[in-house]
Amino acid sequence: MAKITKRTVDALKPGELIWDSEIKGFGVRCQKKAKSYVLKFRHGGRQRWVTIGKHGSPWTPERARQETLRLLGQVADGVDPAATRDSMKGRPTVEMLCERFLEEYAAEHKKPSSQVNDWANSQNHIIPLLGKLLLAEVTRADIDRFKRAVKDGKTAKDLKMGPRRRVIVTGGPGVANKCLALLSKMFNMAERWGLRPDASNPCRHVEKYTGKAHERFLSEMELSRLSEVLTASENDGSVSPYAIAALRLLIFTGARLSEILNLEWSQVDFQHAMLLLPDSKTGKKVVFLSAPALEILSAIPRMENNPYVICGAVEGSHLVNLQKPWTHIRKTAGLEGVRIHDLRHSFASIGAAGGLSLPMIGKLLGHTQAATTQRYAHLASDPLKAANEAIGQRIATAMKGEGSPETEVIKIRK
Repeated sequence: MAKITKRTVDALKPGELIWDSEIKGFGVRCQKKAKSYVLKFRHGGRQRWVTIGKHGSPWTPERARQETLRLLGQVADGVDPAATRDSMKGRPTVEMLCERFLEEYAAEHKKPSSQVNDWANSQNHIIPLLGKLLLAEVTRADIDRFKRAVKDGKTAKDLKMGPRRRVIVTGGPGVANKCLALLSKMFNMAERWGLRPDASNPCRHVEKYTGKAHERFLSEMELSRLSEVLTASENDGSVSPYAIAALRLLIFTGARLSEILNLEWSQVDFQHAMLLLPDSKTGKKVVFLSAPALEILSAIPRMENNPYVICGAVEGSHLVNLQKPWTHIRKTAGLEGVRIHDLRHSFASIGAAGGLSLPMIGKLLGHTQAATTQRYAHLASDPLKAANEAIGQRIATAMKGEGSPETEVIKIRK
């Protein structure tokens, strides 16, 4: 018998069970696939066992020791922790809610990319921090603590998945906000499924973190530099012609990256100058094509047995990653920090600065909510500001008496 430490736990072999020398009844046993901390105690004249947890995060020897002392405190007060555990069996937890939400709601009502994001946020943040909590007992304070933990990077990690693959999980206010939105939807569904009372969503009144939206619009000079680099990269063959075409289409259409990469030739209507997208982020969508956009599409070589406009390296597939060529082009053009999505912002900003109304810009971009287009409101007012300034200057000049006198017509005799 010795004090249970990480060293003693690591040395355990399958089938072995050791007891702690300091806390009576606290032990750890090694099974074929896992090592678990246990507590043996007596209650009402009967011997009882409770499994505290499997060795590994979050159950370290020290944390298991603290939990053992807490349970022994309950025993001293006449409470049977084993009976409490048995009564909890079958009661849904947050982890169970995550599983049901992904299987019964997200799988039917969300796009594949959104399903992947929901699964990642559940596995990386929600389940590690809230998964074991009973669904019916989650409070607003629990959600608020969760929000702060994700913001502070408590769930951040760097996972090596193989010799050439790694997954980096980050925290921060943006991730915390996304998890809050997902949790709120999950708890709404929990109410609908009868797992919580109506109007009991604990995410209600938990404020999201505020942050300045990333807005980057390319100037005419920057667009000119970008065009030069695209042409040079096309001529020297340093970038795939399909990647070049994809970037040009993004510039001239304001479409989303996924809409261009997944575009099929059957969705291109040259006669009516439009793209007929059957399933975009906001459902069915029409993308109108200007003359330059039509010229770009007409110049793209078509590959046999490949339905996609932007072909990838794998036969019959589309290009899946534009980040690498974009990083090269962006750096060469001196546009550090500019994202691919900023090309969509630039398309909209040029329209706003040219006098297009916000509803019109929203229609072109495929926005379903007017609030989404509101970020361009300050740009849409630029033409009005210019016109107002011109009127003001002319009025000021007239009031100062500096206006041009009426032209005197002098008749020249023949």
